[in-house]
Amino acid sequence: MGNATPGIWINDREFRRISDKPAELTSEFATRRRAGDLFGYGLNLPNPDEVLRNLGLDISVYKRLLVDSQVGACITSRKSGTKALDWGIDRKKAKSRVFQVIEDAFANLDIDRIIGEILDAPMYGYQALEVLWKARDGLVLPVDVIGKPQSWFTFDPENELRFKSVTDPIGEPLPPMKFLLATHEATYENPYGFPVLSRCFWPVAFKKGGLKFWVTFVEKYGGAFAIGKHPRSLGQGEVDALASMLEAMIQSAIAVIPDDSSVEIKEAGGKAASADIYERLLVYCDHQISKGIVGQTLTTEVNGTGSYAASQTHKEVLSEIVTADTKMVVKTFNLLVRWICDMNFGTGVDRPAFRMWHEEDVDKAQAERDKTLADTGQIRFKKKYWMREYGFAEDDIEEVIPASGGSALPPAEFSEGEPKKDEFPDQAAIDEAGAKVAAPTVLQAAMEAMLRPYIELIGNGASYEVVMEKLAATYPAMKPDQLATLLERAIFAAETWGRIHAQS
Repeated sequence: MGNATPGIWINDREFRRISDKPAELTSEFATRRRAGDLFGYGLNLPNPDEVLRNLGLDISVYKRLLVDSQVGACITSRKSGTKALDWGIDRKKAKSRVFQVIEDAFANLDIDRIIGEILDAPMYGYQALEVLWKARDGLVLPVDVIGKPQSWFTFDPENELRFKSVTDPIGEPLPPMKFLLATHEATYENPYGFPVLSRCFWPVAFKKGGLKFWVTFVEKYGGAFAIGKHPRSLGQGEVDALASMLEAMIQSAIAVIPDDSSVEIKEAGGKAASADIYERLLVYCDHQISKGIVGQTLTTEVNGTGSYAASQTHKEVLSEIVTADTKMVVKTFNLLVRWICDMNFGTGVDRPAFRMWHEEDVDKAQAERDKTLADTGQIRFKKKYWMREYGFAEDDIEEVIPASGGSALPPAEFSEGEPKKDEFPDQAAIDEAGAKVAAPTVLQAAMEAMLRPYIELIGNGASYEVVMEKLAATYPAMKPDQLATLLERAIFAAETWGRIHAQS
């Protein structure tokens, strides 16, 4: 069988042989170079973002969208969902030394700021973060993690991140264990990821244009019109002078006109409906921005027509997006945990893990687990554990040390009291008989008489097969499975007798 041709059965009749060339299975077959892709010949991959390609812009153009109030509110709402979670280091199977180093390293980092920078990845598609290391107390630990501008980086044909420096605009390879990379919906074809701000570019552009025309419309039709009337014989110079006086009148409400001219004030009452067109355009753009960033509208906008069920559905959509963002943050930080362990303890060691959670969810499950462990009487948690896991202050906890051999909880008291001896005569008779049987000498004599045939049978048998043959001869009417069951019981009985005999 060891020399058989490797393969796999597709069905009960077809056997497909695996190639004798393992390299064909372990190496990449479909590559950019073999596909004839121009960028497979050493050139960097362009960002395939449709907005940037069509307009010939750089990714930094998305930063200009942040000044829009709706864009800013939606980004804040999305990031806050993840930043509001609690975080900590889960020890798992790591040694105490490894766990303590990781926990101290993360305690010295500005985690809240770093999480905010990692969460820029969904906005722009990717986010590179540089890790600054420092040797301290015989260890190499990160002292800061800094998010760097996306426009400084590019990807090569191998989908590896590169830094576009002054000396190498195409991109320098990055040092190992130096840059963390967070991506949003990145693929082999598009390692840059998908930027959600690309969905907001045109809504923001149309919103700015609509707002400009809306302001012009309000300036034109929001106030009253001053209409001047003059005789036909009035010269052009005098007409211009009257127009200037009317323009000044709109601002100062004061005008001096000839006695043969007149001024009439009219309200623009019929133009209000036209203004709604611009307002609806702005509302539509805001809705598109909300859906592009947080996936819905009701959590960022007040909508009087939205039902409770709709608002709950929208909240669940945002919660799912926050969950995906949280997984990205956890994955990024756990890569940093791995680097710390590889640098200081070597590869292959059991590592702790960075995790994030909702406080109300974990507290309930963890409290039930801790209560179950404490009720066994074999475990007593220390004050440091309660402070770390439940957020207690040191002066909030007072440890109660149980007496030696006792329990931390007082014995339970029952109002019924102890039953009297003659209150249950049947139970008393059973207890008395049990006490007599439990005597070592009586129990040993009874067990020896009962188990002696089995013990002799097993003791005289050289092997399992020999004992089975003797059993078959002793009990010829028994079937093989019944004999096997009998032998198992005999062995169990012999072991039990041996324990009792040894104890006595």
